[in-house]
Amino acid sequence: MSERVAVIGGGQNVEHHVSAASAVAVADALWSSGHSVLLLEIGTDGVWRAEGDALGATAGESLVAATSFLAASDVVFPCVHGPRGEDGVLAALCSLAQVRVVGSGVTTGAVGMDKHLAKLVAQDAGVRVAPGVVVPAVEAEAVAFSREVVVKPVASGSSHGVSLARDASELMAAIRAAGRVSGDGRVLVEQPIRGREIDVAVLREPDGSRWAAPALEIHTDGLFDTRTKYDGSARFTVPALLAPEEADALTRAALTLFDAFGCGGVARMDFFLTDEGVVFNEVNTMPGLTAASQVPRMFRAAGLAYEDLVGRLVEGARWPTT
Repeated sequence: MSERVAVIGGGQNVEHHVSAASAVAVADALWSSGHSVLLLEIGTDGVWRAEGDALGATAGESLVAATSFLAASDVVFPCVHGPRGEDGVLAALCSLAQVRVVGSGVTTGAVGMDKHLAKLVAQDAGVRVAPGVVVPAVEAEAVAFSREVVVKPVASGSSHGVSLARDASELMAAIRAAGRVSGDGRVLVEQPIRGREIDVAVLREPDGSRWAAPALEIHTDGLFDTRTKYDGSARFTVPALLAPEEADALTRAALTLFDAFGCGGVARMDFFLTDEGVVFNEVNTMPGLTAASQVPRMFRAAGLAYEDLVGRLVEGARWPTT
């Protein structure tokens, strides 16, 4: 039976355009399978729009109107990546509106978006992480490292604000740049990990079981930052060419972390595969969902078509969220 699905894209963050593309792709897939779909978009100004029409003159007015659309839906499918979306905000809104929502709940989204907290969860689950410290961007001058480091915002996505610092001047500039992107001004300074960049996607089926798709390897000439992520220079191998023991270790780590974070729907775990084993990088609780995005590519390699993946996510939508 088809359901009334409200698909939300856009958002008030640097991933607005990526989120809008995911929402359009998801909406098209649901339309093609016979669902009744309402496409909502949150502008960078915070104003909600339904099928392109503003629902109010201000962010607050439009939110009031949008809530009525959400409450009238059977399922909400939030495709907003990054802060004010993937971080549990939209899951909380759906919980208050008492409507089923695709993906992870409030706590999982909030913890997953915070790269520092996510590393603590991974460590507690027995998965290695890169050594690092959290610093306020306003204290950039007080930070001193004698080696090359990776600098990233604590709370952001799509690798915005991520850079490699090789000396003190680069370090201060990198911290300030990351701080401008981070929602709360906190910056994570990490020891670089030398290894292969491997992603693993995990899907929770409507019956509650979960499984990992074949791993994807990212090939770049340097840091996998925002530019290389979207300029077409990065290459992907799906399935990644892995020894059986490597594939098993990555799958076990991905499933362990999916459970440790309490994920729902689909999530992507990003790892480094080193000579010493698997190292956790970050979790994406609402990863990119165009047909060309990494997660759909991984499940396509497992024989699961894009339209079927989207349909299973709607069928398995959580109620209530936590």
